[in-house]
Amino acid sequence: MKLKNALFASAALAALALPAAAQAGAVEGTVSDASDTIALRSAQVRIVELDRVVATERDGSFLLADVPAGEYTLEISYVGAETVTRTVSVPATGTVRADIAMSGFGDNEILVIGQAANLSSALSRKKEADGVSDVLTRDAIGQFPDQNVAESLRRLPGINVLNDQGEGRFVSVRGLAPDLVSSSLNGVRLPSPESDVRSVALDVISSDIIESIEVKKTLTPDMDADTIGASVEIETTSAFDRKTRLLTVKLEGSYNDYADEVSPKGSFDFSTRLGDNVGVSGGLSYYKRTFETDNIEADDWVEAGGTIFPATVEYRDYDVERERISGTLGFDFRAGDSTELYVRGVYSQFDDQEYRRRLTFDLGDFEDDGPSTVSGNQITFDDGDQEFTVERDVKDRFESQKIRSIVAGGESDWGAWFANYSLSWAKSSEREDGSLDPIAFERDFDGDGLNIGFDYSDPRIPLFSVNSGAALFNDAGEYELNDIELVSLSDAQDEEWAAQFDLGRRFAADNGEFTAQVGFKGRWRDKSFDKNVAFYENDAMTLNDAIGLGQTYRLADLGPIAGYTAGSDFFRANFGDFELVEVDSDFDSAVEDFAVDEDIMAGYFLGRWDSSDLRLVYGLRYEHTDNTLAGNNVLLVEEDGTLPDGSSAGDDTVIVTPVAIDKSYDHWLPSFNLRYEAQTDLVLRAGFYRSIVRPTPFQQAPHFAVEEADDGERSGEFGNPALRPTEAWNFDAAVEYYMSSTGALHASVFYKSLDNFIVDVNTDVAGTFRGIPFDEATIAQNGDEADIFGIELGFAQAFTGMLDGFVVQANYTFTDAEGTVTTLASEGPRDIALPATAKHTANFSVGYDKGPIDIRLSGTYRDKYLDELADTADLDRYVDDHFQLDLSAKYRVNDTVQVFYEWVNINNAKYFAYNRLGGSRNLYQYEEYNWTMKAGVRVNF
Repeated sequence: MKLKNALFASAALAALALPAAAQAGAVEGTVSDASDTIALRSAQVRIVELDRVVATERDGSFLLADVPAGEYTLEISYVGAETVTRTVSVPATGTVRADIAMSGFGDNEILVIGQAANLSSALSRKKEADGVSDVLTRDAIGQFPDQNVAESLRRLPGINVLNDQGEGRFVSVRGLAPDLVSSSLNGVRLPSPESDVRSVALDVISSDIIESIEVKKTLTPDMDADTIGASVEIETTSAFDRKTRLLTVKLEGSYNDYADEVSPKGSFDFSTRLGDNVGVSGGLSYYKRTFETDNIEADDWVEAGGTIFPATVEYRDYDVERERISGTLGFDFRAGDSTELYVRGVYSQFDDQEYRRRLTFDLGDFEDDGPSTVSGNQITFDDGDQEFTVERDVKDRFESQKIRSIVAGGESDWGAWFANYSLSWAKSSEREDGSLDPIAFERDFDGDGLNIGFDYSDPRIPLFSVNSGAALFNDAGEYELNDIELVSLSDAQDEEWAAQFDLGRRFAADNGEFTAQVGFKGRWRDKSFDKNVAFYENDAMTLNDAIGLGQTYRLADLGPIAGYTAGSDFFRANFGDFELVEVDSDFDSAVEDFAVDEDIMAGYFLGRWDSSDLRLVYGLRYEHTDNTLAGNNVLLVEEDGTLPDGSSAGDDTVIVTPVAIDKSYDHWLPSFNLRYEAQTDLVLRAGFYRSIVRPTPFQQAPHFAVEEADDGERSGEFGNPALRPTEAWNFDAAVEYYMSSTGALHASVFYKSLDNFIVDVNTDVAGTFRGIPFDEATIAQNGDEADIFGIELGFAQAFTGMLDGFVVQANYTFTDAEGTVTTLASEGPRDIALPATAKHTANFSVGYDKGPIDIRLSGTYRDKYLDELADTADLDRYVDDHFQLDLSAKYRVNDTVQVFYEWVNINNAKYFAYNRLGGSRNLYQYEEYNWTMKAGVRVNF
């Protein structure tokens, strides 16, 4: 009956024309903790007699308009706090104010510091949310449960953070790929600094200046529809979030076991009011991290000579120094009683200096003949039987990423009418200039007496041995320069302007409130990539001219290796002795260049019914997308090859043809969210919506790099302007039970039906793409359809009584994602697991927080997933499962000073990618990083 009444009220009031109730006033106020330290967001304020409810804003404020004159009872509830009642007398006109302070169970004040406070705030926001969501928040002194937000975010249900060089960066939700997850900062969609993805790394800004992260798993019509996994919304601090001033300084050092070096980190953040109506907040963070990675990669797996083996094996020694500086500054203004204005800016710079020394065995082409000998897991290659090449190279690369954004906007609330508006600008960039990537030396062995053995007893770590010919193998002077690749410029730029305006009208009813809202949003995005690379040769240079002090590699003895900068120094000091290879330089300088304009115009209608136990949020969103795609068709014809006009090439020839394509498309995107509070501690939810994820600019830009050998064989990498957005119908249902103290149980099911999901397909079967013939290629293409079904379970509890101080959180997500794709190499449709989708994810944490002690042990697990498609299922690339343990401990010396310690990756969790040729798990990539320890002091003023 209530649902019927709500829909009837929606239809009756949607015209936004009903007059305000006669002789009606308003109730407004704020909700804070009993110590008046912090505003309580998402506290529920209910007028008992009218059955009308509202949730407090981030500054703790609330407003109930069009309340008939009379005496009423306010009931205020918040997870982890005693319910408060207050009697108010509403005048015939005007406003009555009620400022509420809330206390915790059995205490004089509600807990605002520590794990229990984080949990209480997060559960309150989850409970009051319109749809299915999870939240991570800071406490009153500005700290997360862990020092690293990536580690904290892993604790949320269905969330996994994918690592880069052992450091958590990209967010995966419900096992889905990061490109299916959208991210925003202070309401601004952040562009990606990387040239080939849409997803933005989680460490875009320091954790020290983030106030909260909300993961919204269902969409409402006023939200951007460009997500299938979830919308991750990051907020920095506002001056009105707290009742008192905040100033925190943190000094920290971190130590990686492999790097054997202490890395410094320091930060401060603040929030203060300059008066009743003006506030300023911000912060600055600096982090320098030195670490090492030991890596082995294998490729070109074949079956020959009665055995399975890789024709290419690489041993990679990474030494990396990352430096990150990020800052934020925000201003908040109250312009009269009805309007709040804000300006918030963020700047982040991420510098990465990477040295990679590599030893590569290129064992040749095999058809019927295999290795020289095979004995169980022992395989040998003798240059008397098969010519092969040994390469030794070094990468000296410096890369700088920058992300900056600024948003200005406001909220106006005139009682019945309200409006939200904002204008934003964001720009990301990734730049290299002067990197040498790589300086490569090689030696061909053919009848020289070299015999190499490989031991595959551990399939993750194949070890090599030099059985004969060690003197030649280890003589640096025998390795001549192949070429030097100088990246004079690698410049990715991604810029977006956006403007949004929302207007709404509330209508009071007998047993609730209806809101009608309309809005518009425009997004204007330009993304480009420009690469200029030059190849140089010098027949007189050998590895001796670049030799270094030694390796930092632990898995094997790499023999003579280049130093970090010795090769770079020699190249620059003797630049006149090097010869430019024009053809290769021209080819590589054009193949990846692109420019994509993406303009999105959106509008929506939203209806909302809200009573004490029932909330409906539904409506329709429309998004129109215009694209201008520009790239290059680059053809390299080797000497004696055939030119496009039919003549023979007298020399190696590069032909660059600019290509530009326009396209546009429309989407109508309905959504419906239901929240039913069956009783005070039990919330039932259902959500249904349509969403899309557009192709990345790099995937759809018309860049076609084709290389033709003198025998006519053509290989290349193609962008695909014909790619369609991935479209999804999504359904969620959830039940949430909130315990009498700070705790909750939740369970949910979700189903997603995808059309046109996107996969990168590697094929060595000859074909034609966009009129260009090839023999092997990598092409992004749309799959046919995919179905995703999942279950999510979660438990969180801050205990009292005998277990007072213990805080436990655990969750598990099952995701079954299967799709059908027809690749260029396949004879028909092929069933696959959706790429980058893990079937099982689970997280747990056990903490103790009482008095000065705060300690927390956490674990995270992610199942294996399909990473890349090959021609055959046996050669598909999979990433193995991952389990990681972390420990965080803090001790409050006094009210001002806290010391902390963190142990990350206690169990030395590793990275392993493989194929399944021959029914075995065969190595593609293996990495290990070992643990990192951090320690420091936090001072609150």
